[in-house]
Amino acid sequence: MARSTSGDAPSCLAIDIGGTKIAVGLVSFEGQIVESRQIATPVTSDPEELFGALLGLIAQLEGGRFVVTGVGCGGPMDQDTVSPLNIPAWRSFPLASRLKAELAVEVFVENDAKALAVGEARFGYGIGLDDFVAMVVSTGVGGGIYSGGRLLNGKSGNAGHIGHVQVYPDGNLCTCGGRGCLEAHASGLAIERISRRPASEATEEIRHEVALALGRGIASVASLLDVEDFFLAGSVALGFGQDFLEEIQEVARSTHKIAFATSISVKPTLHGSNSPLLGAAALGFLRAGL
Repeated sequence: MARSTSGDAPSCLAIDIGGTKIAVGLVSFEGQIVESRQIATPVTSDPEELFGALLGLIAQLEGGRFVVTGVGCGGPMDQDTVSPLNIPAWRSFPLASRLKAELAVEVFVENDAKALAVGEARFGYGIGLDDFVAMVVSTGVGGGIYSGGRLLNGKSGNAGHIGHVQVYPDGNLCTCGGRGCLEAHASGLAIERISRRPASEATEEIRHEVALALGRGIASVASLLDVEDFFLAGSVALGFGQDFLEEIQEVARSTHKIAFATSISVKPTLHGSNSPLLGAAALGFLRAGL
């Protein structure tokens, strides 16, 4: 399946794996998505069925060659395996090594929100910023943090899991096993559980509650890290519209009264729904030294 060549201009096979959809694309060094494909994430308990669906999607890409593969995937994960909370079929699944064996190029896998942050630093609003947070608000809620001009990784590589900041003591049960996590109140899955309808059909009351939870979570992170720029992507963040983002910002600015946490800025990632693929590509280029 490999289509790599050292003679071509660098391009990356970008892969974004989430609980709702899987997307793949060929992305140029300059950040142009040359070609892309996506499918709904298969509902299965068979890890090989899911991996086979991913390979089938990659095989549909028709043009260009790639020299590296970058993957953004839901977490948590370690250096060798992924265990996305919203994809039960994959528990300690060796995604990087399995893809490398199929593609015959270097494969770099990172949490999808951390990859999003790398993409925003290279191709988006994060250019020139030393401190910012990129967030995915979709099936789940995740974050990637730039501090002092570098991506924070943490001891196990899982820094940035803003979805598991507690916003309501003894609140809703979360997929992580805890209660009151931001993800348990503001993710697409949480909205479906609460409203018994797709997140896209959430009422104004539900959207207000989600904005309140997100604003509180963002305020806590802003106070902890002394950061004011938050860039959001994902079906919930982008699908609920500009008024929703402005409400999140208003809640975030008013939650804490400490001076440096009252100028929080919340806006969509520069490239909107394309940002996750660009993030995966930016990750691949960065890790390959390109």
